[in-house]
Amino acid sequence: MSRELSLAEVFQLGYYWETKILLTAVTLDVFTALDDRPKSAREIAEQIGAHGPTLELLLNALVAMKLLLKQGDHYANSPVTGQYLVKSSPHYVGYLLRLHDAEWNNWGKLEETVRTGRRMADRHVFETDPELGGNVLTVLDRIGRQSGPELARRLKLKGPVRLLDLGGGAGTNAIAFCEVYPDLTATVFDLPATLRLTEKTVKERGLTARITLMAGDFNRDSLGGPYDVVLMSDILHYQTNEGNEALFKKVYAHLTTGGRVVVKDRFLDESRTAPAWTTAFAIHILVNTQFGSCYRCSDVVQWMKKAGFIDIVEEEKTAVVQGVKGQQVGAM
Repeated sequence: MSRELSLAEVFQLGYYWETKILLTAVTLDVFTALDDRPKSAREIAEQIGAHGPTLELLLNALVAMKLLLKQGDHYANSPVTGQYLVKSSPHYVGYLLRLHDAEWNNWGKLEETVRTGRRMADRHVFETDPELGGNVLTVLDRIGRQSGPELARRLKLKGPVRLLDLGGGAGTNAIAFCEVYPDLTATVFDLPATLRLTEKTVKERGLTARITLMAGDFNRDSLGGPYDVVLMSDILHYQTNEGNEALFKKVYAHLTTGGRVVVKDRFLDESRTAPAWTTAFAIHILVNTQFGSCYRCSDVVQWMKKAGFIDIVEEEKTAVVQGVKGQQVGAM
C-alpha cells in the first residue's frame, strides 16, 4: 500500500519555480559561460548579454538548487552541470531542456484544453524550430545508443535480415541492429528534413553500405520492401487511434510472410494510471501535439490482430510488443 503524500510534498509538486529557473539558465547558456573558470555575476552577464543584478538572483537560486557552486562573489559549475549542461561537453543534454522550455507556453494552456477538449498546439515545435529539433535528435541518438543494442540482441535475429526502421529519426536503432547483426541490412524511413541528420550519423558510423535512407510520409507513401522485420520505435504516440490501426495494416503488407513487427513505445498499463512517468508524458503529448496520445499494449495488440498479425507477445511490460505476419493478405 502506497503512503499518503504530505502537505509539504503536495506544495512541492505545485511549485514550478525551480523548473523554470533551470530552463532559463540553460536557454541563457549560463553553464557554458562558466566552462573555463569561475566568474562573477557581472562577468557572466557581459558574456551572455544579461542584466547583472537580475542575473545574480538567478545564479544564487541555482546555487541553492546545487546546480552551481559559489565562493565569494564568483560562481562555478557543479560536477553535474559541467558534464551535462556545457555545450562543448560530449555529454551535453541541454537541447532536451531547451525543448521543454520551448513548450512552456503550450503547458500554460493545459487548463483551457481540459475545460474545452480542444488542443491548442497547431504544430509541433520540431516543425516551428527545425534546428532545435535536429539538435534534440542528436542528443536522443547519443542516449539511445545504450538501449538499442540490448533491444537488437533480445530479438535473436538470424541470417541476412532486411530491417525497416520506420520513423527511424537519426538512425540510432538501425545502426545498433547493424552492429549487433553483421548480415543485417536496414532502411530508415523518415521525413526528408530528418534524414539530413540520419545521413550524417550513418556516415560517421561507417554504415552507408548497409543502411538505406528512404524519405516520405509513412501514413501516405509506400514503405518499399518487403522486409523481414519492421521496427516501430516511439512513433505511435504521435498518431491517432485510427491512424495507428491503418499503419499496422500497411506494415503488414510490406512484410514477408513470417516477418516480424516490433513496437517500442511508452505504454500505459490497463488502468491508465501507471507507469507514473508515462501518465505525465500523456499530458505532454496532449498539450504539445495536434493528434497524439499515449496508448496501452492492449491497444497495440488489437491493431495487430486487425491487421492479421499472429503470435503477438508483450516482450517488455508497457514498452515492447511484437507480432508475426501470418498468411499473405493485401497488397504492397
